[in-house]
Amino acid sequence: MNGHRTPQGYDPRAFEPFAVTVDLAVLTVREERLHVLLVERGREPYAGAWALPGGFVLPRESAELAARRELAEETGLSDTTVAGLHLEQLRTYSAPERDPRMRVVSVAFTALVPDPPEPRGGGDAAQARWMPYDTVRGLAFDHDRILADAHERVGARLEYTCLATAFCLPEFTLGELRQIYETVWGVPLDRPNFRRKVLATPGFVRAVEGPPRRTGGRGKPAALYRAGGATALHPPLLRPEGPTE
Repeated sequence: MNGHRTPQGYDPRAFEPFAVTVDLAVLTVREERLHVLLVERGREPYAGAWALPGGFVLPRESAELAARRELAEETGLSDTTVAGLHLEQLRTYSAPERDPRMRVVSVAFTALVPDPPEPRGGGDAAQARWMPYDTVRGLAFDHDRILADAHERVGARLEYTCLATAFCLPEFTLGELRQIYETVWGVPLDRPNFRRKVLATPGFVRAVEGPPRRTGGRGKPAALYRAGGATALHPPLLRPEGPTE
C-alpha cells in the first residue's frame, strides 16, 4: 500500500483539472549589460515567438526540480551548470486566461549566472539566446510581466543581501562587483564610497591571498575577493534615487 490513497468521500473529478508549469527568468551580466536567457518557441501556441525557458511540472517532481530540468532541456546548458545556479522562487502567476491551451498556473523562478556558456535550443525550443534585457519586448504568454518582476526582485535584493556575488566568478575585483550593481540598477555609483561600504560590511567579501589581478587600462592591478559568509547586508547598500554625478 502507498501513502497516496484518496480520502474516503473525496472525488477529484468534481474539480476542473488544470496544469502547473515553471518559467525561469535567467539573468547575467555580459559586456556591462544585463542579459536574459530566452528561447524561441518551436510549436504552438506562440510558435516562433521568444519566451522564457520553462515547461510543465511532471506528476512526480517538485517545481524546483522541474525548473532545473526544463532549463537544461531547452537551453542545452549542462546538468552541472544548471545544478550550480542560484535559483529562487519569484512568485506564482495564475490569471485564468494566461495560457490559451487550458487553465495553467505557473511557478516562476529567477536564476543568476556568472560567465554563462552559449545556449542552444532543445526540447520544444527552436533556439536559445542571451539577449540584452533592455531590448526585450513582446514575449509569449505573460512573460514580459514575469521578467519585469524578476528584474525588480533582483534589484531590491541587491540592497539587503549579498546576492550580487552570485553574478560574479569565484574570484572578483571590487570594480567587477560594483559593475553588477550599476548594471542591474541602471545608475553609476561613486567608486570610493562603494569600496568603503563593501569593505565595512561584515562578511560581505573576503580578500584572496596572492598577487592582484590587472584588469586592463592604465590603473594598478586590483585586489581579488571572494564572497564572504554573510547572506544579509547590515547596513543595507541602498541604490541611489537617480543617476549620480
